[in-house]
Amino acid sequence: MPLSLTLSPQTNFTPSTMEEEQRSLLLSTASRFPLPQGFKPSYGTAGFRAEASLLPSTLYRMGILGALRALKTQSVIGIMITASHNQVSDNGVKIVDPTGGMLSQDWEPFADSLANAPTADCLIQLISDKIERCGEKKVEVLVGRDTRPSGPSLLEATKLGIGSIIGAVAIDVGILTTPQLHWMVRASNCSTRAAEFDYFEQLSMSFRCLMDLIPGGGESIEGFHKLVVDGANGVGGEKLLVLKEMLNLKGLELEVRNTGSGGGVLNEGVGADFVQKEKVVPSGFGSQDVGIRCASLDGDADRFVYFIVPSKNSDKIELVDGDKILSLFAIFIKEQLSILMKKTNGAGNDYQCRIGVVQTAYANGASTDYLKQLGLEVVLTPTGVKHLHEKAAQYDIGIYFEANGHGTVLFSEPFLHWLEAKNDELSSGAQDPEQRNAALRLLAVSKLINQAIGDAISGILLVEAILRHMKWSIHRWSELYHDLPSKQLKVKVVDRTAVVTANAETEVVKPPGLQEAINAETAKYSKGRCFIRPSGTEDVIRVYAEASTQDEANTLANSVANLADKFLGLGGGSKS
Repeated sequence: MPLSLTLSPQTNFTPSTMEEEQRSLLLSTASRFPLPQGFKPSYGTAGFRAEASLLPSTLYRMGILGALRALKTQSVIGIMITASHNQVSDNGVKIVDPTGGMLSQDWEPFADSLANAPTADCLIQLISDKIERCGEKKVEVLVGRDTRPSGPSLLEATKLGIGSIIGAVAIDVGILTTPQLHWMVRASNCSTRAAEFDYFEQLSMSFRCLMDLIPGGGESIEGFHKLVVDGANGVGGEKLLVLKEMLNLKGLELEVRNTGSGGGVLNEGVGADFVQKEKVVPSGFGSQDVGIRCASLDGDADRFVYFIVPSKNSDKIELVDGDKILSLFAIFIKEQLSILMKKTNGAGNDYQCRIGVVQTAYANGASTDYLKQLGLEVVLTPTGVKHLHEKAAQYDIGIYFEANGHGTVLFSEPFLHWLEAKNDELSSGAQDPEQRNAALRLLAVSKLINQAIGDAISGILLVEAILRHMKWSIHRWSELYHDLPSKQLKVKVVDRTAVVTANAETEVVKPPGLQEAINAETAKYSKGRCFIRPSGTEDVIRVYAEASTQDEANTLANSVANLADKFLGLGGGSKS
């Protein structure tokens, strides 16, 4: 039965009653969740992660934060209990804002302060400072979790935190992928149907629309229909099976392995993070998969990569990473826009669509060059999905991906309104049917892709529809360009904050002289490119280098690592 996600009726509180009842309620619950001695949780790119036994106090407090954020925005907020691609003994929490995106960056310091409050009194003081600026209408916080065994107990801590703020109600939406929860929060705040069934239905209908619009009915090479997916022994594999059974995925033969039901361990020798970093077949894959299209999800299904098993005699794979997923999406969308915008009867179009591709400095230089050769605007942002998403939202169509397979496509509201009107116009009279089909394809993409966050399930469906449309095998896709050899190292330093970077982390501003030294070293190598950046969580400097050969990339990385150690390091050349 579909879950109803409607806001509760308005409830009013007098300030004096709120203050007395609120303090009493918080005191009664906060004492149950003391901060573990020596534990200093730190808000990362998307939330907190740690060994699960350390997290009850953090989850309780993030429940409070979610409730305060819901009251402040007068909107539905989401809390996802997951540690993504971390080992199964870890867990974590991500906060979902009303748009379906990540927690607003200006609330991150408050999240850190709340998680690290040493006593109940300190916690209550932090909350009272924030709650004074919040609204008073009853609001809802949706709480989802992945399949980790620590999830149920952390769920209870989260719900207790939410319930400790008067006016907030916790809604347990069960086991979900992270992108599903983001989608549900976004849909709830748009006053549209927001249950899990609605998510699957929207994906299925959009996928079928794209398949129906394939020229020539989508006939393709023999064996094209088969896709084998590694579910990382996590929630993504479980949900793919639900989608396969529940909805007719026309023209796609889907086999899901590592669903977690066969005794496999979450993220252990499986999953997108393992496949992308190690470049070897995940558990359950081998010689029987030579030449077959394969994909791998990560633990909470917010990223994915494709791969090919090229040989029966090796466990090495041919990786098709996030850069090539981005390139595939960009090619298709640019093609449909070109068809839609072509002049008809001497007339042009009244909308100047701005399409942008957003990457970080970690994107392989060959992918950036390829995208620029297509005539696309390519911009770089600092590392982190929140930076990519924010920049992509500035375009009519913004496409972003990291090499690890996390990314999505964003469509602006003005462009979608124009596209819907254009589709209506093309539906009437003697109009070019191919232009109408292009409009329908772009509308279907906007509904199939999860615009709230990277989503492995919706992303895989879009890849499959585009490959069928282009009549491309995975081999043809993989050959779009050849990655430049690269090498990553990290150097231990006394203080990572001594390094200040600019231009999307590609240039060192401080300490003086270091960037000039890096430039001089990089200039020695054909197609050389190198940058350094401070880690966000530990006192190390990360080094990335590219060159025309692997030996040169390795040498460049080591040379720049030695420079970083000379300027900033511990003096022992400690690098890994």
